[in-house]
Amino acid sequence: MAIRETDLKEKGKQLNMESVDWNGMTWINIEKPTERETEYLANNYPFHPLDLDDCLSRIQRPKIDEYRDYLFLVLHFPVFNKEARTTTPSQVSVFIGADYLITLHKGELKPLVKLFRECQLEEEARQENFSQGSGYLLYRIIDRLVDYCIPILNRISANIEETEDNIFASKRIPRAIEDISILRRDVISFRRIIWPMRAVIATLEPKTRRFTKMDLAVYFGDTVDHVDKIWDGLDEYKEVIEGLNDTHDSLATNRTNEVMRMLTVIATILLPITVVASIFGMNIPLGPFSDSPYSALFVFLICLAIIGGMLYFFRRQRWI
Repeated sequence: MAIRETDLKEKGKQLNMESVDWNGMTWINIEKPTERETEYLANNYPFHPLDLDDCLSRIQRPKIDEYRDYLFLVLHFPVFNKEARTTTPSQVSVFIGADYLITLHKGELKPLVKLFRECQLEEEARQENFSQGSGYLLYRIIDRLVDYCIPILNRISANIEETEDNIFASKRIPRAIEDISILRRDVISFRRIIWPMRAVIATLEPKTRRFTKMDLAVYFGDTVDHVDKIWDGLDEYKEVIEGLNDTHDSLATNRTNEVMRMLTVIATILLPITVVASIFGMNIPLGPFSDSPYSALFVFLICLAIIGGMLYFFRRQRWI
């Protein structure tokens, strides 16, 4: 059951909802829905109460619920959180019927907000998106939201390249560790969003045939291909990040070994010098060195000879 556009506009002034109407079809957009908006939908549409509860749930998984008069969809799309420096899911709930489409979301998905504004302001946009029925409008929304994932994927790729440069810069080890951890968390979060959505979008086309005037198999097939490419890209980035982590560990271990090797060489050289200094520092006569005014010089020359001999030996053994 649909309601008149004039009634909806009057209610929209009191509720957090907007609408666009063209040629008998209505798109209702609700940003940051509350119980007031879901109560309004319950009073004016034949929606199941559990579906309306799912619209307000923050932990709902992507799904499709099919009813006689409408479909109910829950989809998650990635949004980059600058404060947390990670990708987080943003939920979109959709009710689709023969002459209406209702979207409920937080307003974080810019392509969805932009498409609705275009349909509000431009007659050409309304004709392009509404003329083939609510099923085609749903495809247009999902297609834009899937394409919105590509820039986020490209951002991850750019961050991986930057992290790779940091790994091979000897003075950026601590920063590289942090970058790898953030990248790994970002990719895991992105994969957690895309994986369940693949199955939903792949089974969506047969269920929306009754709500459109055209065959959308090719269109939804193209969208599924885009989702698969995103998933393949995430798989590739996951492997790259694991490789970068192994490379970082190898470089860090090698640098630690180099430092320990040099410290061992220094300690080994200082050990006999310490013994010589201890012997000549004792308060007992030591042959010709005891009364000579050049005894300190003699000790110094002995130490230099020991250092030179040990350095020569280490060099011959290729330890340094």
